[in-house]
Amino acid sequence: MSETRAEIRLPTNELRDDIPFYTKVLGMRMDMIYPADDPQVAVFSGHGLRLRIEKGASEAPGTIRILTDDPAALADGQRHLTAPNGTRVEIDDLNPPLVLPATEHAFVVRRMADQAPWVIGRAGMNYRDLVPSRLGGAMIASHIRIPGGGPVPDMVHFHKVGFQLIFCVNGWVDVLYEDQGGMRRLTAGDCFIQPPEIRHRVCESGDDVEVIEIGVPAEHITEIDHAMTLPTPQARPDREWDGQRFVHSLAADGVFKPFRLPGFEARDTTIDANTRGVASVMVARPNGQPTAWTRHSGDILFTYVMAGGMVLEGEGKDPFALEKGDGFVIPPGMATRYADPTPDLQLLEVTLPGNPETEVL
Repeated sequence: MSETRAEIRLPTNELRDDIPFYTKVLGMRMDMIYPADDPQVAVFSGHGLRLRIEKGASEAPGTIRILTDDPAALADGQRHLTAPNGTRVEIDDLNPPLVLPATEHAFVVRRMADQAPWVIGRAGMNYRDLVPSRLGGAMIASHIRIPGGGPVPDMVHFHKVGFQLIFCVNGWVDVLYEDQGGMRRLTAGDCFIQPPEIRHRVCESGDDVEVIEIGVPAEHITEIDHAMTLPTPQARPDREWDGQRFVHSLAADGVFKPFRLPGFEARDTTIDANTRGVASVMVARPNGQPTAWTRHSGDILFTYVMAGGMVLEGEGKDPFALEKGDGFVIPPGMATRYADPTPDLQLLEVTLPGNPETEVL
């Protein structure tokens, strides 16, 4: 059986100065050195790397990042070093804690008519940014399309997030999730709550699928899990990831009840209960009664218009006529009113934390 190795070549001016740095300071192993009488090349391995340090090599010294679960145990706890050959070394946490930026509150309206650009993202999906400011990095709201339909070129992966929602507004998509049995199909009006770091893979979609994805924080890491195969053999519906359970909420099972806003009723997707109040996700529609001015005291309140239309009124703001495809954010303490709702209006509301206190003015 053939064997293949890969090396990264780095330059040096004096190899004898580099040997103790890479072996004693970084704890790597020297695998090869030659020629014996006047060494010009040495190969070191460790930390998942194989480095070829070569005298007179034309490459730039570059930067090596070493990730470890105990940074204090390596290089006497130093985090930034420079090798004798000029290579910079950064030592960082293998699993750094998730940092949730403070929300930079703003009143945001993003309309489909404004022709916000679609960009090609992961696995060939098309993304439209619904909150360009991302509230200072606190959250991201994406309108996602999968063009063409059919199998999706996805891999088993997970996201390092505090909260993540997938809500289907059109079409269908099939997804496999860790410890949740077989294939899960999301159709219009359904949603998934993807707990932090749950492994999953998007498998197939219809040719007209559209979903809304909410992620907290806005910039989060997606990692590929090459070891896991989905579906996993066990089904563990009560398992929690960082205190959150997987939720597959079906529109067909929803029951509409009075909403926090006068003039509306809503169905609860159970996400508030299954995330222990991290977030709530509601689908709201007019009930024929008068609407009213209100203000909320939560942190993030994002709404997407799934159908119909309304006029969004805000204190000190010109009114916005909204229709399908539009999204908006209302900051805490700002008085607003959802005026002139059409009978077919449907709103997707995502709030963090869940179910914010609301004052009717």
